[in-house]
Amino acid sequence: MGVTEALDETPHNHFMEAPQPAAVRPAPPQLVRATAAAAARQALPATATAPDDAALTARTMAQQAMTLDALKEALAQFEGCALKATAKNLVFSDGNPAARLMLVGEAPGADEDRIGLPFVGRSGQLLDRMLAAIGLNRKEHVYIANLLPWRPPGNRTPTPQEVAICLPFIQRQIQLANPDILVCIGAPSAQGLLGLTGILASRGKWLEYDTGTRRIRAMATLHPAYLLRQPLQKRLAWRDLRALKAALDAKT
Repeated sequence: MGVTEALDETPHNHFMEAPQPAAVRPAPPQLVRATAAAAARQALPATATAPDDAALTARTMAQQAMTLDALKEALAQFEGCALKATAKNLVFSDGNPAARLMLVGEAPGADEDRIGLPFVGRSGQLLDRMLAAIGLNRKEHVYIANLLPWRPPGNRTPTPQEVAICLPFIQRQIQLANPDILVCIGAPSAQGLLGLTGILASRGKWLEYDTGTRRIRAMATLHPAYLLRQPLQKRLAWRDLRALKAALDAKT
């Protein structure tokens, strides 16, 4: 018989099972969660960052803006909101920045996104008629902005995450414009800025809004887009307009 392996002086048990590799201990739960979080961050679109980081960056950039023009430029440079990637234009404001009345809507629609100005579609035309009914026009008496400066795809309602990311910019915009009266148009604006829920129940009531430098009067009202769908509710909007006119006249 031929020799198939070398022999040495140490006895070997050739029937013993091959040694098993050492068991690999599972990663601690904390490490698994951290790794998953890191992967989620990497999966975000290139134009967005993690929500907490984006909101922190937004607050920093907004506070560093000392003028409305600087704030608009900061928004143009901000990459923390994914809506920017799908929008055609940044919709910052319209009207008179020195006006005593500031209106804040929800977000741009298709017409606003195309033109780059807030409230220029059918709802904007209705808003202009509503303002005219109490002797106001947007170029002279009103400053108009939105809770979000970019259009959500398909005109969907902004998500809470999108609102949280963009909120520091509109808060700073209100602070820099320094109006006497703030009117939040529609449910998302009323909730984001005034903490109100249930627009039909909360509309038309005077509240205080803290701009960071002073407290001003604030009210929520129905969105013109809603009024176009529910024209019978225009009577409620008219009550709000009359209350608004009385407040403006009282400070004249």
